[in-house]
Amino acid sequence: MLIFLIVSWRLVYNWILKRHGFDQKIVFVGVSDLARKLAAEIKEKKDSGFQVVGVVDSGAPREGGSSLPVLGNYDQLSEIVKENQVEKIVVTLQERRGVFPANELLKCRMKGVEVQEGVSFYERLTGKLLVDSLNPSWLIFSSGFKKSEIRKMIKRLSGFIISLIGLILSLPFSLFTAIAIKLDSPGPVLFKQERVGENGEIFNLLKFRSMVQDAEKEGEAVWASENDPRVSRVGRIIRKVRIDEIPQMWNVLKGDMNFIGPRPERPQFVKELEEQIPYYAQRHSIKPGITGWAQIMYPYGSSVEDAREKLHYDLYYIKNMTIFFDLVILFDTVKIILFGKGAR
Repeated sequence: MLIFLIVSWRLVYNWILKRHGFDQKIVFVGVSDLARKLAAEIKEKKDSGFQVVGVVDSGAPREGGSSLPVLGNYDQLSEIVKENQVEKIVVTLQERRGVFPANELLKCRMKGVEVQEGVSFYERLTGKLLVDSLNPSWLIFSSGFKKSEIRKMIKRLSGFIISLIGLILSLPFSLFTAIAIKLDSPGPVLFKQERVGENGEIFNLLKFRSMVQDAEKEGEAVWASENDPRVSRVGRIIRKVRIDEIPQMWNVLKGDMNFIGPRPERPQFVKELEEQIPYYAQRHSIKPGITGWAQIMYPYGSSVEDAREKLHYDLYYIKNMTIFFDLVILFDTVKIILFGKGAR
């Protein structure tokens, strides 16, 4: 009987999803990359709860056109909303000066239709911030980014306790790993590497050595790659099960890092990334972490584009950082370690 009920509920649920039975109808105001990305996200997330009716635009010709149906111009917005029973308007205008349809939006709002700014809607939908669509005023006036001394103290204390317990429990694995590294290849057991921490301060990050000695003979920082030939035999194993990360808990005890936060990057890469990615420096407004929102939401990456994608999640975390959020990340990290996903 129970199996029958579960199967029946699943069939009904899938039927409702296919027909968008409970989806909230939305319309975009402004043809833009943001509108296209939002439409793609909603299409991919079958259970997002939204159905895109189309987009309302100024009527002026646009390069590249739009894959979304253009329902009309700004002056027709209230009529389009009424005709299509739209419940939410998402403003996705790239340039608002001189073209912002304030009167039409106000008319819709007074009739009870919800109006939301596009970047905020994207944040809610995806759990990340779209860097290329952000502007300083949005960051300045948006809610979040709370960093009270009490929150910092609780985060520091919880990270300290978790790391201390982790070091004690992992001691047998650490001893075995140290012996295996010494037997496998010449060189030190621990690997020190400069990383950028809070407020851009440099610190030495500790890891169990997983690469051969002198992996970077030229002294230049090199992005890691899949099946990296510099990784030793033991290194491949300890990376897969994340044992190489254990010594970083000493960094947490010392205060260089928190347990949860954006992953610290190397100074050479940071300089390059800050030049190419807007707002990249903002990820250094808090202490880095052993694990973070970007690590559980995005696969391991080793390129500028991967760094850009991870920044979307890092900024979302910094904006919405709470103890509960940290617990969610911690539990998801444990699941990833147990199932071995994303390791390199």
